Amino acid sequence: MRLPYHLIHLGGRPGWWRGLLGLIASVLTVFACASVFALAPFMIWYAATGQPVGDRLGELGDLSDPTPAALAYLNLILASSIPVTMLMTWALHGLRPGWLNSILGRMRWGYFLVCLGLSVLALIITLAVSIVLPEQAGSVSGSVNEWTPTLRDFVLVVLLLTPLQAAGEEYLFRGYLLQVFGGWSWKLGEKTSAAIAIAVTSLLFAFAHGAQDLPIFFDRFAFGVVAGTLVVITGGLEAGIAMHVLNNFLAFGLALAFSDMASALNPSGGTWWNLPVTLTQSLTYLVLASYAAHRMGLTRRTESDVLAAPRAAG
Repeated sequence: MRLPYHLIHLGGRPGWWRGLLGLIASVLTVFACASVFALAPFMIWYAATGQPVGDRLGELGDLSDPTPAALAYLNLILASSIPVTMLMTWALHGLRPGWLNSILGRMRWGYFLVCLGLSVLALIITLAVSIVLPEQAGSVSGSVNEWTPTLRDFVLVVLLLTPLQAAGEEYLFRGYLLQVFGGWSWKLGEKTSAAIAIAVTSLLFAFAHGAQDLPIFFDRFAFGVVAGTLVVITGGLEAGIAMHVLNNFLAFGLALAFSDMASALNPSGGTWWNLPVTLTQSLTYLVLASYAAHRMGLTRRTESDVLAAPRAAG
């Protein structure tokens, strides 16, 4: 049976409990275990440079006034979702970890690079639209922040670790969890199970960002819906990762240039004027990435009938 991306778990070991166990284990591993293990390099660095280890470690969890180290720490935690979800895919479902990448069982790098270019185009169009909206035109101040060693360190962290952070969130929400919820609802039909998986994972993605104003929550939910839809119709994570990376580059870049990192990590005062901007970016990119996938002849289903080792009972 050739399967779409969100039903790939049907090709692995049977048992609904595997998805539940994987969901719980993934969340606990990423947000509990990884947060502990990610402290190690910072402890070593602080000790080696003679800094007060206890004080510096306390700063890592303070996102109300983040330091470059705090941003790096957060990014490392979220990036751990990549190996964690791959481990769950292999250990619980008996599937090669590559099936998280796409229905080819690997990353389609050519399509990913195309999507990076398309995401830049979508962001340019989005910026053009935002300029003419009353609540958006004055959202960026005219003065550029002074270049300092702290700003330099923030830029390095964003350039080096933000792609891993964005990819980690995609592997967790649009990868493993999308396949879990798709596998649970497959009896309702392929299209219905896809809609359920996209909606649920988008809600979880929005809630995972913590307390937020309703317009900001909707913005993140809409982002999740578009990214999830792209996964289903293109058969892989490439388009969603590209959009997520460029979106975060823009958000962090504007914050570092005109504001501060705290405002990017803890947005407040959301306005419904963000809705036209969000829809412009999301729908433009959705159309462009879908068209590119069609032109490149990408398939939405696995090419092989067998994804895993012989299916085990239970």
